[in-house]
Amino acid sequence: MSNTAEYVPTVGEGVLQAVRGELAKKEQVQKKHYFMLNELQKMARELPMQYQQRMPYDLLSSLANALLDGTVYEIVRSLKEVQQLEERNLFQQRMNIVNEHKAIKKDLQRKQKEALQHCQMAKPHQLPYLQVQQERDFQTMEKKYEDELKRKDMKIILELDQKVMDQQVTLEKSGVPGFFVTNKPTEIKLQMHLLEFINRMSVMSMPL
Repeated sequence: MSNTAEYVPTVGEGVLQAVRGELAKKEQVQKKHYFMLNELQKMARELPMQYQQRMPYDLLSSLANALLDGTVYEIVRSLKEVQQLEERNLFQQRMNIVNEHKAIKKDLQRKQKEALQHCQMAKPHQLPYLQVQQERDFQTMEKKYEDELKRKDMKIILELDQKVMDQQVTLEKSGVPGFFVTNKPTEIKLQMHLLEFINRMSVMSMPL
């Protein structure tokens, strides 16, 4: 029978504290993830059934995990600011065109009124012909400006669509679940709901 004492390894107090700290940190992360997942599931239940069915547990769990360090909040906030700035810029461009058209039409109406008054005094027999011509000129101008505004609106829609695609690319590259490049209305609407969830989570108090 051996008298050799059994070797019992000793662990320094510093190592124990580090291990305890790491375990506490993991527990806190798990607690935070569970809270966020629960809140995301509540939000998903508020949506119409067609979107609820497209938000399974795995998607919401992955999203909760992506939100843990707060980086995604900053990315979404930055994208939102850029989008709002772009939308204001496009709206202002459209308003500039509308106001320019209004000013030109107003000026034409003034000139036509003066021409009618002059014709009535100098050549009253030509008044009906002048009125027909002026009406034709005004309608031609109205059609021209209507077409110009439609072209501008189409350009705005295309630019906004491109902005959506840029956001999809950024969010997909950032590893945010549920985001990928698509132009399908249902998928875009689903991504808009996910963005709303992220914005709501960003202002929510997290458990300590």
